[in-house]
Amino acid sequence: MTVFGYALCLFLLANLAAGLLFVFRGRVAPVWMLGIQIFGTTGAALLLVLAELQQEPALRDVALVCALLAAVTLVTYAQRIWARPAAEEEAP
Repeated sequence: MTVFGYALCLFLLANLAAGLLFVFRGRVAPVWMLGIQIFGTTGAALLLVLAELQQEPALRDVALVCALLAAVTLVTYAQRIWARPAAEEEAP
């Protein structure tokens, strides 16, 4: 189980690196927000695997905070983007 767990951690780190390249190559804000969502969920998964491998329950709490912050950030971004066209239609 330990070898598989650390191999999974390496895979998740590679996924984070690919997400970082995805964000750097993107030119628009929705791509950046998608990258932040990838970082939040993959980072939470990585922390959960490490918590199980190292028997550190505090890492589970950090993973939960990571996932919640990513979700709140995405919801806030979506509300700001969808609110903008409605304000522009009422202006004229």
